[in-house]
Amino acid sequence: MDNKVFFTNKKIVIILASFCCILWGSAYPGVKSGYALFKINTDDLFSKLSFAGYRFIIAGLMVLAISMFFSKNIFSLSKKNIKQLVILGVTQTTLQYIFFYIGLSNTTGVKGSIMNSTTTFFSVIIAHFLYANDKITFKKALGCILGFVGVILVNFNSNILDFSFKITGEGFIIIAALAFSASAIYGKKLSGHIDVMLTTGYQLLIGGIILLLLGIINKGYVTNFTVSSTLILLYLSLLSAIAFTIWTILLKYNKVGEISIFNFIIPVSGAILSSIFLGETILEWKNAVALILVCIGIYIVNKD
Repeated sequence: MDNKVFFTNKKIVIILASFCCILWGSAYPGVKSGYALFKINTDDLFSKLSFAGYRFIIAGLMVLAISMFFSKNIFSLSKKNIKQLVILGVTQTTLQYIFFYIGLSNTTGVKGSIMNSTTTFFSVIIAHFLYANDKITFKKALGCILGFVGVILVNFNSNILDFSFKITGEGFIIIAALAFSASAIYGKKLSGHIDVMLTTGYQLLIGGIILLLLGIINKGYVTNFTVSSTLILLYLSLLSAIAFTIWTILLKYNKVGEISIFNFIIPVSGAILSSIFLGETILEWKNAVALILVCIGIYIVNKD
């Protein structure tokens, strides 16, 4: 079957996009467990950057290794291609995670999760101005609002009633969301003339190297490598490799608005998976209602 036909099939798109977002959601408990196993303190920003650097370097190498297995020439890049991939790696991986980690250290996890979900809104707005066939419609706006309400609901507690806003807190997380949205669309453009797996592999590798260097230069070290901690790191790398590759392919063949709406699954699945793996409360009505709202939003946006 032709790639375009396969990756534009509605059922396939729903399955793959949901799978990517559930994988990214699983990073919530995965990263928390990683910090604990590697003994990284919650306020140790540069060790977190180093940890992220290792994760994305390994993820990038995984994707490039698979590319070589399928007989792709991973070195067949022009100077222009290399420059484009550096820009993508810096924006989609390095800048996004720097702003996200700094922002998260200056706000609550609840507000951080909600602010990060603005990724979908940025993607839909940017696509509206870039693509003639991806304009904002009533059903797209309604789907985004329902998804956002779902994210607020799953994170609802007394902290939400605190309306304080810090540029280095909530502001930086919004910037991280904007960086991811814009770079994902830039990656969609690159996938038109650079192989998707090379695009994904190199952006993860380049972004990861910069993160690791920033961490190490500022004495952010990752130690205590054990079997358990190494397995967590490998899992986080693998999920990034798989999710980013599939996501880039989906964006290549589909409208940005129809794919980005699935981002609302990430915080919801993250909350549910954190409950399962970190022993937190899961049987709450708000989780079920949030998931229903997100699913309705996705259905409305993708309904023919």
